[in-house]
Amino acid sequence: MDLGIQDKKIALIQWLSSIEDSTLIEKLIDLRNREESDWWDDTSEDEKAAIKNGLLDAENGKVKPHSEAQKLYEKWL
Repeated sequence: MDLGIQDKKIALIQWLSSIEDSTLIEKLIDLRNREESDWWDDTSEDEKAAIKNGLLDAENGKVKPHSEAQKLYEKWL
């Protein structure tokens, strides 16, 4: 593993052990919990249905080439 990342982890642990602000600690815990959660759980049912339909379309060969999509959306790219 990269030594740089190990040094950063140690620095964070040292900093974390010195924190006295309970609000900041709660924010860090919330951040950790969000990072551990699965994005699928936060996805709406409509979005899940759209993703599933897209996957079915792809499995059934109902896809367009990338070049065609680029032409269609080039003004936004």
